[in-house]
Amino acid sequence: MLMSKLFGERLKAKPADATLISHVYLLRGGYIRPVGSGIHSMLTPCVRIQRKIEKIIREEMEKIGGQEVILPVVVPAELWKESGRFESVGSELLRMKDRSNRDMVLSMTHEEVAVNLAKSEAKSYINYPFMIYQIQTKFRDEPRARGGLIRVREFTMKDGYSFHTSFEDLDEYYNKVYKAYERIFARVGLSVVPIYSDTGMMGGTGAHEFMLLSDSGEDSIVICDECGYRANMEVAKSKLENECEEDGKKEKKLLHTPGIKTIDALAEFLETNKNKIVKTVVYYASSLKEPVIIFIRGDLEVNEAKLRSILQSDIKNLDELEPYGLMAGFIGPSDEILKKFKVLFDESLNNQKDLVVGANKVDYHIICFDFNRDLKFKIKFDDLSKVKEGQKCPICGSRLKIKRGIEMANIFKLGTKYTESMNMKYVDKDGTLKIPIMGCYGIGIGRLIAGIVEVSHDEFGPIWPKNVAPWQIQICVLNFNNDNVREKAFDIYNELNKKYEVIFDDRNLSAGAQFADADLLGIPIRIIVSKRNIEENKFEVVFRKSRESKVVDYYELCNLIDNFYKN
Repeated sequence: MLMSKLFGERLKAKPADATLISHVYLLRGGYIRPVGSGIHSMLTPCVRIQRKIEKIIREEMEKIGGQEVILPVVVPAELWKESGRFESVGSELLRMKDRSNRDMVLSMTHEEVAVNLAKSEAKSYINYPFMIYQIQTKFRDEPRARGGLIRVREFTMKDGYSFHTSFEDLDEYYNKVYKAYERIFARVGLSVVPIYSDTGMMGGTGAHEFMLLSDSGEDSIVICDECGYRANMEVAKSKLENECEEDGKKEKKLLHTPGIKTIDALAEFLETNKNKIVKTVVYYASSLKEPVIIFIRGDLEVNEAKLRSILQSDIKNLDELEPYGLMAGFIGPSDEILKKFKVLFDESLNNQKDLVVGANKVDYHIICFDFNRDLKFKIKFDDLSKVKEGQKCPICGSRLKIKRGIEMANIFKLGTKYTESMNMKYVDKDGTLKIPIMGCYGIGIGRLIAGIVEVSHDEFGPIWPKNVAPWQIQICVLNFNNDNVREKAFDIYNELNKKYEVIFDDRNLSAGAQFADADLLGIPIRIIVSKRNIEENKFEVVFRKSRESKVVDYYELCNLIDNFYKN
């Protein structure tokens, strides 16, 4: 490839709307160009990187028996109505009408289409197990599109769907995919952290995410360095230190607290710790069509992902409380509240006594409250709180840390969520009809590209790992007007091009301009051809990652390149 023919420009200045490192360098290096919010065109360098990642993914999927298919992006809404997701998924799903006024969907994921295909082909137990996968464009109408390829609306994914006749078989295959994903990330040069995660809108019985640790990440990851416990904040647990030191013999008392509605203000007014106050949070559960009241320790926050999972419903904060007879800032546990509303208690309140609670009366709270003594109802405690840094690991009791991360991939044990709702069945060996069990497995290709840049860059540009770099070698020429130098540069280009992917900067620019563009292309090996070195039959070779430079003859140069790409 000649740089003079390469379509696209490298930019000197940082784009004004780019904040993430990957977004900055992908724009500056001529990899992507914005078309609309969360929608990008990919230029040649980015396409070459993507094709190499896709090749690695295909190789690893085929090792575990995956069969590649291509599923449509635009599908009839009837499939999503069968699964129930046409109504349950929010505005992220792009719905539309075709010319015949039929409801259509622009796919954000392909479980429904995969089941639709599989149930027409896998009608007997002898067809199982199997996995189909694709590398396909998807669209999610993401309201917070940002960060270049990190959070987009249109994106390319590898998504795979496996079908099984038993949960044991699903578990075995799930572990195979887990290991295949680890190999994929190692081959593309990324170190990721597998963590337990929430199944979310996908549903199912279990899930893992593969997270890239990065300060720019949007996800919070709970980690124990001692035993290796790792989980997304959405599902993370901790061992709560809520042993009760009080004897609980103090009688509850009504206390006048004029205008004091917040936990902080109440703790200051009573000169007590926030963990001795019961916080009340009210949500509206859409599927239940009613308010849900959460009671939790005052120093903790409600984990809304856990709450959604328990309620099996979308939720939103309920701001208008008066229509329900509730008084903001003064709601507390009482027999009347438990009779009238759905109420959940966080396990942080278990075994606690002498607590401060709302009195369900404006400007009043109750002190020395005891759940067991002061309520007639038997209370069930649920895990509803977000983990805080420094809390104890649920496995080993060591202190937990919270780090930021970017989700690169996920895998789910879907069970029969889709096969049952879409009436997929097969004939078992005993002649009975059975419902297949399903898993799904996704990797975001664009996110992989951006993730590599986030962790592999310097102040000058990206540093591409050798397995995915757009080209393997870049040749820069100084003194291009010199006939001997130019001829020698073309000779080495033509020779190396027989074995390697080479891009040759033939634009007769200054050394500074060539090197700046080369840094933005991030190619592992750079060869510099100059008049002084040519006179000694030498070439300068520079390794992009270490910036180590050597002046060698042609034979040594070939050995250096061969050894670099062998290892």
